[in-house]
Amino acid sequence: MRTAAATHAPSVQAPTWRQNRYVRQRIAHTLLHIVLLIGSIAALGPLIWVLSTSLKVEGTEFVFPPQWIPATFEWQNYVTAMTAVPFALYLRNTLFIVVVTTIGALTTGSLAAFAFARLRFRLRGVLFSLVLSTLMVPYVVTLIPTFIIFKDLNWVNTYWPLILPSWFGGGAFNIFLLRQFFMTLPVELDEAARADGAGAFWIWWNIALPLSAPALATVAIFSVIFHWNDFLNPLIYINSPSLFTLALGLQQFQSQYNTQFTLLMAASVVMILPIIALFFFTQRYFLQGIALTGLAGR
Repeated sequence: MRTAAATHAPSVQAPTWRQNRYVRQRIAHTLLHIVLLIGSIAALGPLIWVLSTSLKVEGTEFVFPPQWIPATFEWQNYVTAMTAVPFALYLRNTLFIVVVTTIGALTTGSLAAFAFARLRFRLRGVLFSLVLSTLMVPYVVTLIPTFIIFKDLNWVNTYWPLILPSWFGGGAFNIFLLRQFFMTLPVELDEAARADGAGAFWIWWNIALPLSAPALATVAIFSVIFHWNDFLNPLIYINSPSLFTLALGLQQFQSQYNTQFTLLMAASVVMILPIIALFFFTQRYFLQGIALTGLAGR
């Protein structure tokens, strides 16, 4: 009887290697998502603190344990922050610098990149290597010589030191990024245009630029973010309050003996929002430009 019962008992099959592999992958993906979630919370922590502090009553921003959700939402902080300093003037100055420098970076950067990618001339590789070598030079090394040059030109306390460098290539990284993208374009387009009598400038304007929207958008995003958040250069070259940018304007909420953190955080939130909106509306071009700039190896 025992033998017959044992014979008819259902057999339990051991899990196959494919099932084990599937379970391991699911566990690995779950752990990865947990790590990414923790990292996201850690990265968003400072931003959440800024937003929370901007809505707190003055004097409660350093209460311990910290109150992430204020007991009373002080929306008046935003009104006070916008009226305590000439915020509209700072915004206008910042927009002027951002627009002019971005146009300069796109124009001269794409011209230099097109020359390195599509034109054939002596010492092209050497000159491009020199351009890339400037990426390894720390900014603080050239800070004092650059300041002396602009001081001798009597351009201190003007926007020229902030604008002019963007009209000379816009930076080595922008030239490299655009050059890599231009090299992915078919050479046959240039040859067909030259067969019809087109010059290099015509090819750059009518062929290279229209096909390089993702890379140009990437350069524009980098330029806007850099000059929107730039604090060091305006601090060095700008002295008149009427020429202050938003980054310098935030400093007005700090004094030698006191800092109005609630107003400072409210003004910071207003300054951050345009950059966040810019990224969400242009992230498709940004990611596409980053993905395509490394395809060419010539």
